[in-house]
Amino acid sequence: MKAATSFRHDGARAVTFLNYNQAELDRQYDQRVWAPDGAVAIRRYTEETDRVKKVLGEPKVFAYGPSPAETLDLYPTKAANAPIHVFIHGGAWRLLSKSDSGFAAEAFVNAGAHFIALDFALLPAVTLPEMVAQVRRAIGWIYRHAHEFGGDPARIHVSGHSSGGHLAGCVAVTDWTALDLPADTVKSTICASGMYDLLPVRLSARNEYVKLTLETEHALSPMRHLDKISGPVFVAYGSGESDEFKRQSRSFAAALGGCLAAAPVEYEGFNHYEVVLTLADPSARLGRTALDLMGL
Repeated sequence: MKAATSFRHDGARAVTFLNYNQAELDRQYDQRVWAPDGAVAIRRYTEETDRVKKVLGEPKVFAYGPSPAETLDLYPTKAANAPIHVFIHGGAWRLLSKSDSGFAAEAFVNAGAHFIALDFALLPAVTLPEMVAQVRRAIGWIYRHAHEFGGDPARIHVSGHSSGGHLAGCVAVTDWTALDLPADTVKSTICASGMYDLLPVRLSARNEYVKLTLETEHALSPMRHLDKISGPVFVAYGSGESDEFKRQSRSFAAALGGCLAAAPVEYEGFNHYEVVLTLADPSARLGRTALDLMGL
């Protein structure tokens, strides 16, 4: 299947998006090119999650929706009526799970916050619109059931990485009132190494499995729905990202304007997979920002 049709010609050179031809655009959205040792960081997600479980104990598992995939892991803090941090994992919308996503829980629990790692159905089992709907359903469940586990529904904060950064962006631009929830259900959002305008994704080889249409590209591009944002957003990415992933983050931050929690941060020396690991470190910029946004 051909990923995209070139729509502009620069002299004799077919251009698919910006100044990229098809092969160049595909390369920009293939993390294996930019971080060939990404599997090392991914193993650390799992290893650190396993370590945290030994320290904190096994998380409490809740179902937030009707399908088997719609579950979450809750790492509870001892504080009463505590704020809640929800982490949305990456994996190109088709890999990883909450079992790889508890690596930052210890830092949040020790600071006095509940930490939740989400699971949701992945491509190709569901479409991307359904995946986004599941993540939004999870946030709604957390809001409605927070008091049952000692959480404060008025202090829900969200972060996501890579494709999870995209999903976190979708959470940030949700019209919660349409779901019978307060407009400011989510108090802050951290988007790390994500994609916020899906046009180049639709034009790239990734669309062979993401299967975006013009309609879903628009509906699921956070950049195009910024009027719905009700809380601050923090944008982060690594210096080892592709130029397109850097552009996605910088453009999103520029468009956010007054919604930014702080200027976007480029983490020097970090590749696409490594940035999110600093969420587990309260002394690192990402971890510290997350706690600051929660007032901890």
